[in-house]
Amino acid sequence: MKSGQPIKDASHLYDVERRAQHAARPGFRIMELQLSPTQKVPWHTHSNVSDTFYVLEGQMRLFLQEPNEEVRLKPGEVYAVRPTRPHLVTNAGTTSLTFLVLQGVGEYDYVPLASG
Repeated sequence: MKSGQPIKDASHLYDVERRAQHAARPGFRIMELQLSPTQKVPWHTHSNVSDTFYVLEGQMRLFLQEPNEEVRLKPGEVYAVRPTRPHLVTNAGTTSLTFLVLQGVGEYDYVPLASG
């Protein structure tokens, strides 16, 4: 698959301990993901939607580009990533990380970026 091609379902691109969809309506969805200490959501961006991360359990380490930034979140903390801003999600702790991703407004896609 060529880097930069939008796809509608990225679940086959990376492994997680658990993935659950809580809501999906045109222009909006809520996903819950659980990552082990060694798992990550690889570098990607979204064409039209923002990702708003809300940590339920564990510690999140979020890497961003344009500009380069690193954000750490603990339970109850929220961070929004604007559309088209490249980001990578990792587990910053030694136990599972569980978080919600609220996505909208716009049509969801996931644009994988070449790792480098």
